[in-house]
Amino acid sequence: MSNLKTRSFVSLNGRLSRSSETNIPALSSAALVGRGVFTTIAIVDREPFLWEKHWRRLSENCKRTWIDLSTFPEDKTRRALDEVIAANAFKNGRARITFLFEAAGEPWPYDSERPTSLLIITGDNRPKIQNLSLAVSPFRINSLSPLAGLKTCNYLEKVLSIVEARKRGFGEAIQLNERGDVSSACMANVFWLRDGILFTPSLKTGCLAGTTRELVMENLECKEVEAGLEELRSADEIFLTSAGLGVTQVSEFEGRRLSGEAHQISSIVPSAGVNS
Repeated sequence: MSNLKTRSFVSLNGRLSRSSETNIPALSSAALVGRGVFTTIAIVDREPFLWEKHWRRLSENCKRTWIDLSTFPEDKTRRALDEVIAANAFKNGRARITFLFEAAGEPWPYDSERPTSLLIITGDNRPKIQNLSLAVSPFRINSLSPLAGLKTCNYLEKVLSIVEARKRGFGEAIQLNERGDVSSACMANVFWLRDGILFTPSLKTGCLAGTTRELVMENLECKEVEAGLEELRSADEIFLTSAGLGVTQVSEFEGRRLSGEAHQISSIVPSAGVNS
């Protein structure tokens, strides 16, 4: 994916600047311990896809991590997003909206001008993945962690999980939680089809409440379950969903080829947003 580009202009606290000229304070909790939350949102025909769902999750994640959003209400954040989309003159792609905790915090005291910063960047679509192979990650999700179900900037566990899978030649990997329940892929939610019934892990497993996951469940009958790996191993089809992937069908799981038959879930996300 080295050919993907991040667009020239970014927005920091509502001000546009070149990405090379934009910095966050080195002593902030965001920089030192990754205290921040973010969302990646597909841009389809210059409009943020599922904006209301993304904003609701951002707000809820900020409350759970004690990040003050009073400086950046929804209308101000949306206006900053629209401005950076216009400045970068792109029609379809993706944007990342990040709220960074800037106030003083443990373990390093720091005097900040503001409690929270807002950073928005935009970039090209991710290419659609063909022949996606799926493994099982050796790294587990802790459903009891205070970060479980949150999309935070403390993202190294997810990055290491997908790097490990790709070093073994797989495109993604399934992560189990501490009880052995299927939770999610490293960077996507997971659905599977067995005997005509659609399943997805319950939020109790520690998986992220993905916006594309929510959209699928609003449009298709689906059972939320706490299930072990044997359920995936007996699945007829497996799908990964995220704002970055849209809905992507898995071709192979643990060396077993899947049939690749079409299903309604594949048509839930507009085609212009699938690769973003």
